Amino acid sequence: MKPRVGVLISGRGSNMQALIRAAANADYPAEVALVISNRADAVGLDIARQHGIAARAIPSRNFRTDRAGHEVQIHEALIGAGCTIVCLAGYMRLLTPEFVTLWAGRMLNIHPSLLPAFPGLDTHARALAAGVKIHGCTVHLVTAAMDEGPILAQAAVPVLPDDTETVLGDRVLTQEHIIYPMALLHYIDSKPTHPESVAALLSPCA
Repeated sequence: MKPRVGVLISGRGSNMQALIRAAANADYPAEVALVISNRADAVGLDIARQHGIAARAIPSRNFRTDRAGHEVQIHEALIGAGCTIVCLAGYMRLLTPEFVTLWAGRMLNIHPSLLPAFPGLDTHARALAAGVKIHGCTVHLVTAAMDEGPILAQAAVPVLPDDTETVLGDRVLTQEHIIYPMALLHYIDSKPTHPESVAALLSPCA
């Protein structure tokens, strides 16, 4: 049985789509089982449904300052779908250390820079401002410290003299769509996630 993956998004979910395309291949070692967005208007939800994948909005605005309560709902939805791996794909909300601990070693993220350079937001603008010649993207395991988890894969692109933030971002995004499915594949091959491991996740999210 293939590991079931839950994907968290906040918008169009282009990296989610890359994972879905990869998982559509019979020999890919994972199944995208559920897509969750913290925004009800996320375009990626409809795209997931068009591919026959369960998609659910759990709007963070409904919880206001109750971040833990919001994450309880996400956690329960993931467990209910039998997910044993979580992939963040443009999920624009910081996760609490408690949630990260629940999914420690089982949650991946794609970040648009060559970490440890340029963690956080506005990475392409910051890369241009810094005058770097090489930029790129990183897939890493999620830890409580933002963008500091163990690196699973990276891809580099040149920064060209006439680049704008948009042009550079598009060049990086092309590589994101390549390395995220590849990193997930190698992660699963090197550290299989068995169905019985779901039991380890059943404790409530504090």
